[in-house]
Amino acid sequence: MDPIVFVALVWFVLAPVFLVLWLIGKRKLRSRTSEAETAAAIHREEVAKLAAEHEATKAKYSAIISEEAEVARLQSIASALTSDIDALRKSYAEKRAHFDRLESQVAIYDERLAFAELGIYEPHFDFTDSEEFKAKIVEVRDRQKAMISAKQAALCPTEWTVEGSKAKGATMINRQMRLTMRAFNNECEAAIANVRWNNVVAMEKRILSAAASIDKENTSMNLTLNDRFVALKIEELRLTHEYREQLKREKDERAEMARAEKEEKKLLAEAEAAEREEAKYQALLEKARKEANGDGNAQRIAELEATLAAAHLASERARAMAEMTKSGYVYIISNVGSFGDDVVKIGLTRRLDPDDRVRELGDASVPFSFDTHAMIYSDAAPALEAALQKEFAEKRINMSNFRKEFFRVALEDVEAAVARLAPTAVFFKDREAQEWHETLARRNASLLDMQSAAARELPASI
Repeated sequence: MDPIVFVALVWFVLAPVFLVLWLIGKRKLRSRTSEAETAAAIHREEVAKLAAEHEATKAKYSAIISEEAEVARLQSIASALTSDIDALRKSYAEKRAHFDRLESQVAIYDERLAFAELGIYEPHFDFTDSEEFKAKIVEVRDRQKAMISAKQAALCPTEWTVEGSKAKGATMINRQMRLTMRAFNNECEAAIANVRWNNVVAMEKRILSAAASIDKENTSMNLTLNDRFVALKIEELRLTHEYREQLKREKDERAEMARAEKEEKKLLAEAEAAEREEAKYQALLEKARKEANGDGNAQRIAELEATLAAAHLASERARAMAEMTKSGYVYIISNVGSFGDDVVKIGLTRRLDPDDRVRELGDASVPFSFDTHAMIYSDAAPALEAALQKEFAEKRINMSNFRKEFFRVALEDVEAAVARLAPTAVFFKDREAQEWHETLARRNASLLDMQSAAARELPASI
């Protein structure tokens, strides 16, 4: 058979078969594609549903997520700020320590800072007279001069040579010693000239600091101030301070003596006036007795006799007080308007009328008058006054000046002390304080007027 014919015959037979197979395959492919598209659609729906659920969940918990993020952010900021604060505190501590060191160094030269480091100065000498202080100051200065003359005020144990010459080395050291002494003496003179009660401790530090600074500058030469010489300068400073304080005390004592002398003169004048008054009534009585001629004169004589007896008693008391300097009145007074509650003054007066002294104290120096709680006459008034003040020594308001006789103490305690030390004395606990209470009443009235005016201007409701 011809091959061409055979091929044509095979193609004719197999072509329909291939066609059928192709159609079947195409149908299956279409079916599978449709199934895939359906599955993809279902998947897309599920994805969309999940996305919607995700958005809903995100929206539902967004606040919590935001707060956590904010907390984390704030914690980060707080941590950074804490680190900054720690660094600043450390820096401040270092700078404050440096400042304190500088301030302590400046304070001994700056009078305005003296009160900050006032300190408590304890007296080092027990002289009772200013002349003793003067003599001691002269003695200390003479000892300083002797040390300077003997070249013992500053010490240099090293034997220096200059250009191989010991003589030139000694000249150099002598010159440096003179400069050292001049610098130190100038510092000491300035400190001693300016020493007062409120800076004596600071001035001591100033001298010691000057000595230390000068020694430091002379370290290379091994030159130092003699400790004994520095101690003499400190002693001179203290002597000068206590000498000036003694002068103040002596001035106060002279003023007190003048006041006492003035009071004694007043007592003598009062005694003389009382004697004249007694003599006047004695003369009137004698005249009345000479002219006696009836009951009318008898009554007149009796009145004059009573008046004369009273004048005689007053004269005797005035003369006794003038002659007995230890007799007088111890008074206990208070002034609530001026000083507040539980503040009393315990003092002494030798005046014939002791209330005159109380009125004098309340005249111009304080805004309100004093109330008198006790006026105790005693033949040993200074001793009684001292005993009462000793009872409340720890409650004295001014612990520096004992002539300021004010004490912060309850009236009940004062009354108990008076009952123990002067049993016959009368004590009044009431505080009249009339002017003070009248002032308070007026202030309260003014305050009420202001409150009423404010209430009218600003009603409670509108």
